[in-house]
Amino acid sequence: MAYVDPNYKSKREFIDAVKAGVKHYPYNPSGMFPVEQNGCITIEGPHYPKPHKWYAQCYVEHGVVVKVK
Repeated sequence: MAYVDPNYKSKREFIDAVKAGVKHYPYNPSGMFPVEQNGCITIEGPHYPKPHKWYAQCYVEHGVVVKVK
């Protein structure tokens, strides 16, 4: 699981931003497990300490989210 900045309150906001061309660089806040630079990952939001309310399966190319399911 990973986060992106800014901290979107809904999955719809995140999807719309990706479609609009905003670049998102996923990261793991603990730093223990590096995020895949190419392939499929899961983004969760909003960020801790708020409870996670949405999850999005994403495709990443060269460290940038390019598509959201």
